[in-house]
Amino acid sequence: MQGLRHFLLALQFFTRVPVTGRLAGWVGFSPAMLRASAAHFPGVGWLVGAVAAAVFLLAQAGLPGMAGAAAAALLSTIATVLLTGAFHEDGLADVADGLGGSADRARALEIMKDSRIGAFGAIALVLALGLKIALLAALAGQGAMIAASALLAAHVLSRLAPLFLIRWLPHVGNEGTSKSKPLADAIGGGALVVGALYALPAAALLLATHPPMRAATALLACGLGAFLVARLLLRRLQGFTGDGLGATQQVCELAVYVALAWQA
Repeated sequence: MQGLRHFLLALQFFTRVPVTGRLAGWVGFSPAMLRASAAHFPGVGWLVGAVAAAVFLLAQAGLPGMAGAAAAALLSTIATVLLTGAFHEDGLADVADGLGGSADRARALEIMKDSRIGAFGAIALVLALGLKIALLAALAGQGAMIAASALLAAHVLSRLAPLFLIRWLPHVGNEGTSKSKPLADAIGGGALVVGALYALPAAALLLATHPPMRAATALLACGLGAFLVARLLLRRLQGFTGDGLGATQQVCELAVYVALAWQA
């Protein structure tokens, strides 16, 4: 029951799925619970990925051809944005604005807390969303189920990656206002194990639906994406912020799609 509470808290924190009323009272909240809920981030990815894959398959069934594949990719992306409230996309935009807007660490952190989007953030969002739609359309050319399985697996695996940043990097957000502050004390090895258990079936799904070498490359690409973002955040900010975790998820999701769509 405690594990279910932690999962529902993660669902409430990272999506727009309503956990309200008596259910919210049963779930409860505390900083320690939010920290424990981090283990279930990849579990939230299963829900988001399932919705994305279902919308993609339904749209693809009625919209044939490459134009239909692009439309299906766009509709599935819209579905995930609505389901999550663009939570991770907002983090990517804020990181792009902060790191692109100033070389000074303190100023970069200040920019990242500004709710207004700047030029760097807008460019990052346009490029990331455009690349995501193009890659999903390319994957649809290999088969609708290929693209759907990529969607499902990528949403799970990309939500495992931020757990490693929480585990090994210090938190550098504003302690008074940061929503990710409860994660600042890091998470235990047990949370990584739980997150990995969520991710293992996603990895198996890739291996079952894609050529083994391509699936293995996608897993490596996801890890490399997380490493590069962690290295950038450590070098520029000396640690992670909540926005940095969102940016990590977006980069890792795109890395999986690139590796799976690559035909060379």
